[in-house]
Amino acid sequence: MINTDTASSPASTISATRRYDLDWLRVICIVILLYYHVGMIYVPWDWHIKSAEKSEAMRWIMIWLHYWRMPLLFFISGAGTYFALKKRSYSGYARERIKRLFVPLVFGMFVIVPPQIYYERLFNGVQFNGYGDFYRTVFDFIPYPKGSFSWHHLWFVAYLFLFSLVSIPMFRWLKAGRGLRFMDWTERLVARKGGALWYALVICISQVILQHFYPDETHALIDDWAYFAFNLLLFWGGYILVSRPVFWQMMLNQRRIYAWATMITTLIMYGLYIAIRFYHPAWDDVWWCDLLWDINSFCLTWFSVLASIAYGHHYLNRPHPILPKLNEGVYPFYILHQTVIVAVGYYLLKLNLGVWGGFWVISTVSLVLSVALYWLIIKRVKILRLVFGLK
Repeated sequence: MINTDTASSPASTISATRRYDLDWLRVICIVILLYYHVGMIYVPWDWHIKSAEKSEAMRWIMIWLHYWRMPLLFFISGAGTYFALKKRSYSGYARERIKRLFVPLVFGMFVIVPPQIYYERLFNGVQFNGYGDFYRTVFDFIPYPKGSFSWHHLWFVAYLFLFSLVSIPMFRWLKAGRGLRFMDWTERLVARKGGALWYALVICISQVILQHFYPDETHALIDDWAYFAFNLLLFWGGYILVSRPVFWQMMLNQRRIYAWATMITTLIMYGLYIAIRFYHPAWDDVWWCDLLWDINSFCLTWFSVLASIAYGHHYLNRPHPILPKLNEGVYPFYILHQTVIVAVGYYLLKLNLGVWGGFWVISTVSLVLSVALYWLIIKRVKILRLVFGLK
């Protein structure tokens, strides 16, 4: 049943020079990210603005999304790096990463992120004599939350920029000698049924070791080395598993294995959640339960990423006239979306729309406003194209 697909499957007839499915998945994932961040307003977890009303059902959905959304983006970014390096030298690639990642990061930290902190402070009762009065505090360079200097959701851009640069030696190594022999060994492993699933073991070992010293996911780099390594391994996984077209067909053929692995780890995760929340609350502080939750979550992340890539390759690896436009706009959309959500949410929460009414209204307004800002302004102004990472 697993190996019924052949090389003549629809996905494999698409040109090997571009993976349209990766473009589609990137767009889908970042749009979902907007809804995820709106959902943060309505679940008990800390966020910048919060509704007094909470949704348990929403939390159930977002628990799973937490382990899938950003890991998939890092995997896709690693895969995109392989295709970028087919057209550029390593030095050219580094210069391109500075232009497309570092410049938008700096711009975002001084222009895009501060309004989020401003509205959060207003929401919490802090008073300012206008935005200018608040904005001066950014230049105190005191890190958030004590101060107003932060990269907030742009931590993804910061980490991706660092991943891109520190990985260049590994990319070189994979192209000759022992690196090629490692890739040959990887090919033999992935060819086995469920072989790619074993990379989860590398992720688990790294996290069990590093989380002892850096237990919290902070997105602040200097105290976030466990989560940094976690996403770096996903980035490398994406690069490796698209670097040979034979991997594409192997993963396509084994997509049902990845789906079953995802389903099993998902059931274990929700089973543990139900047991802790409703029957054995004391387990929340027991070391073996924490360890089981973490290891299962790391496996769920990798398995769900593999399943998404494999099924995406089967169903989405097709061009469409709208895809280039979406692919260009999705990066500025990502940079903008959280600031728009916080600003829109700050005002709309005052209307007491309820959990689901508020969620859909804030989501829709934020989506439309983010798209409009890109389409009507950013796309058409040369300097804005530069600072938002567009070509």
